[in-house]
Amino acid sequence: MTRGVSAVGAPRRLVAASAFAWWLSAVVVSSAQAATLQISPVMVDMSAAANATGITLKNPGEKPLFGQVRVFRWDQADGEDTLTPTQDLVASPPLIQIAGHADQLVRLVRTNPAPSAAEQGYRVLIDELPEPDAAPTSGVTIRLRYSVPVFVEPAVDIGQPKLSWHLSRGTQSWMLRVDNAGRKRAQIAAVQLIDNAGNAYPINKGLLGYALAGRERHWPVALPDNVAQNGPLKVRASVNSLPAEAAVKLD
Repeated sequence: MTRGVSAVGAPRRLVAASAFAWWLSAVVVSSAQAATLQISPVMVDMSAAANATGITLKNPGEKPLFGQVRVFRWDQADGEDTLTPTQDLVASPPLIQIAGHADQLVRLVRTNPAPSAAEQGYRVLIDELPEPDAAPTSGVTIRLRYSVPVFVEPAVDIGQPKLSWHLSRGTQSWMLRVDNAGRKRAQIAAVQLIDNAGNAYPINKGLLGYALAGRERHWPVALPDNVAQNGPLKVRASVNSLPAEAAVKLD
């Protein structure tokens, strides 16, 4: 029996399970653990003039790997990531078989290069599949899902993300929200809050997630109830791999 972890929401809309440079989702199935795909690059930027690009999948193991490649439009609504099937960007081939110690080039082709005023986001999902006609065996393996972010730039200069930070008290935890009024995504990592007394409250050390162009993203965060008692807070973070610092509005 196979148990997936992706959730289905509005018609043909998939709710993203997590957000980082490339995501891993686990499915429990029969047989022994397979080798893990190596993907390059782990994030793709396409210029407005580019009609195609590619990602390379490498099988470092001895046995062949089988998989399915799909492309989704990546957006954000109500502070959460959403994935919607699209044909504006297609993957070729959609089904892969990679021999041991071999590579596979997957081409990403734009079929509708319509002009846009802001950066467009996509996710390429690569699901490992069982070997066709393989006999069931006992044991447990982790069959992986990989998610590669793809960003398509418009023909106009979009500048840098324009972020504002907010902190509010929810029913169960604090909620950290970032609004991106810019036309370029913000990749947010290494986040900590600092109060007037210089106390630091680490949120996370690695990638927290993305705030897409013109969107907001929020995360529940573990903070003391009295985190704001020493006056205004500020946030320190890495935004698109650059250090950033800004005031945090307490809502």
